[in-house]
Amino acid sequence: MSGEWWGFIFLMLVMKVPIAYLAGVVWYACKPPDPPEPARILVDEPEPSPECTWRLQRRHPDRPRRPRPPAHRLQQLAAHRERVR
Repeated sequence: MSGEWWGFIFLMLVMKVPIAYLAGVVWYACKPPDPPEPARILVDEPEPSPECTWRLQRRHPDRPRRPRPPAHRLQQLAAHRERVR
């Protein structure tokens, strides 16, 4: 066989690799997608705890709190208390 035949046989064998790769890429692109996985629970819900006893309770929940005096009035009261002592 001459050198041309070896070149022809070499090209016939080597050129099948990219053609097989191209066929695999096309098959992968055309196949139906896999079904999605079910969602995972990342954090479990905490168990219900008994009512906290340390929460502040208002004396009369049906009555609103009385309003606080403005800041300048608090300063006057503090100064008055210091003078009385």
